[in-house]
Amino acid sequence: MLIADVDGTLVTPQKILTPAAVAAVRHLGRAGIKFTIISSRPPRGMAPVVEGLDIRLPFAAFNGGSLMASASTLVEAHRLAPGVAQEMLGLLAARGVDAWVYAAGDWRLREPDGPKVGLERLTLGFGPTRVDGFEDVIDRIDKIVGVSNDYARLTSVEAEARQRLGGAAAIQRSQAYYLDVTHPRANKGEAMSALCQRIGVELRRTAVIGDMFNDVAMFARAAFSIAMGQSPAAVKHSADAVTLANTEDGFAYAVERLVLPRAAGARG
Repeated sequence: MLIADVDGTLVTPQKILTPAAVAAVRHLGRAGIKFTIISSRPPRGMAPVVEGLDIRLPFAAFNGGSLMASASTLVEAHRLAPGVAQEMLGLLAARGVDAWVYAAGDWRLREPDGPKVGLERLTLGFGPTRVDGFEDVIDRIDKIVGVSNDYARLTSVEAEARQRLGGAAAIQRSQAYYLDVTHPRANKGEAMSALCQRIGVELRRTAVIGDMFNDVAMFARAAFSIAMGQSPAAVKHSADAVTLANTEDGFAYAVERLVLPRAAGARG
């Protein structure tokens, strides 16, 4: 089975599934290789990719916080503890970093004109709900995202959050400008293991592909891991192989040049 990240991997920077990517997934199916996805997106935002690639296996949203049987059918959820969510939201506010909250199926924020809102709207295919606060959903939060164009500030907040929250949350950068905070079990390594168990594929018979730090947890569990060509150097060093960038159909290249030949060799 091949498990893929979505943004930065399966889609272009314009959030498009290319014909080559769609064809590559079909080639996997014809070769008897199962395919599914794990993303930091909410389930609703994954629906266009699930439909575009005709994915019929379970998949994972919120970096593994939600295990889905389909875009509308939740199998298992791991949500932030209310106290952890409150502390993280307080930290972001104190450090001047915008907070996005994903809860009860919605994307909630205080600043609709804040950084990256337009990009996230394009990514998800739906818009945010403006709110004055998050107390009404504090016990139902799937993911908090700290958002800033000041990457140095976000790096500082990331370090402080790790120190203050410890093992009470999974804290990862899904992009240089996004700091994702989820339940400790909501990480792509745990999600990969859960998907393999549910689908019936051993970890030693899996390959994974991704582009960012939140993908490294699944790199560590897969038999074969691939980093995208535009990935940060540390992510590339964590992978077994590196493909082209997502601007160059790197996902399709990886399937045709790395995954399919490796699978054929294993069978031979």
